[in-house]
Amino acid sequence: MTLVTTLMAIAVAFIVSAVLGLVIIPTLRRMKFGQSIREEGPQAHMKKAGTPTMGGLIFLGSIIVTTITFSYIYDVLTTQTIVLLIVLVGFGIIGFLDDFIIVVLKRNLGLTSLQKLIGQIIVAIAAFFLLKLGPFETTVHIPFTEYTIELGVFYVAFLIFWLVGFSNAVNLSDGLDGLVAGTSSIAFAAFGVHSLIYGQYDIAMFAFVVTGAMLGFLVFNVKPAKVFMGDTGSLALGGALAMLSVLIKQEFLLLVIGIVYVVETLSVIIQVISFKTTGKRIFKMSPIHHHFELSGWSEWKIVIVFWGIAFLAAILPILLEVM
Repeated sequence: MTLVTTLMAIAVAFIVSAVLGLVIIPTLRRMKFGQSIREEGPQAHMKKAGTPTMGGLIFLGSIIVTTITFSYIYDVLTTQTIVLLIVLVGFGIIGFLDDFIIVVLKRNLGLTSLQKLIGQIIVAIAAFFLLKLGPFETTVHIPFTEYTIELGVFYVAFLIFWLVGFSNAVNLSDGLDGLVAGTSSIAFAAFGVHSLIYGQYDIAMFAFVVTGAMLGFLVFNVKPAKVFMGDTGSLALGGALAMLSVLIKQEFLLLVIGIVYVVETLSVIIQVISFKTTGKRIFKMSPIHHHFELSGWSEWKIVIVFWGIAFLAAILPILLEVM
């Protein structure tokens, strides 16, 4: 996989996302698929009410079309590529159903937590059994060392936890214009580079296609956002990102590259535990990006800082890998 091929994959995915955005966003607006804003959220967000959501359809369409096209042309349409697409689409469908129930059927709670969890588990198990059709190692690698841990039959439980955990982590992080679109494009690009280093060109192709698709979506999602990705997009991205780390056998590397999502999730867990045990809140609001909002940071400043953290977290493992 050459540099030219990589740049072409990113560019085509970007263009397809941009074109789909020009078509889908007006359609969502005409159909009045607008975002509802929680009353308990930051008051500054109330002006975002009515902004079209379910915009994940834009980059999901771009990723599917571009991945299949390039994988076919360059003969890298493998079982691993198919598994990545299944996870992406499977988690995307779960998110779409949740968005549809909230936005279209006007049921504020959407899918229940149990319904989401069952759907996510089904997708994760399907991915596991597809992988087991070929030579798949049930080990996890400790980053920056030569050590691995053999999980054996327990790997399926780990895979479920990993995919469900990170899909929800990315979902929790999707609260500011451009935050997840920017951090995810960085994270997928980082895994694309790692895939090239390990010679896994099929996975690299997928990762770089997602990078391009997210940059195309960011054109419409950066502040002031013309569209939100909704659960349709955030659950799909989180699941696919976790699956990437599994396929290159660098699962725990995601804890570094996805540090923004880890911290966002931890802030929610800490807030809930603190309030239930002491009656006090550690943060002004969780996830932590809302804490910074209520502390006086502008939305744009928070997003830029989080992008910067995501970039540093992505580049450091690559530097350590090639040194």
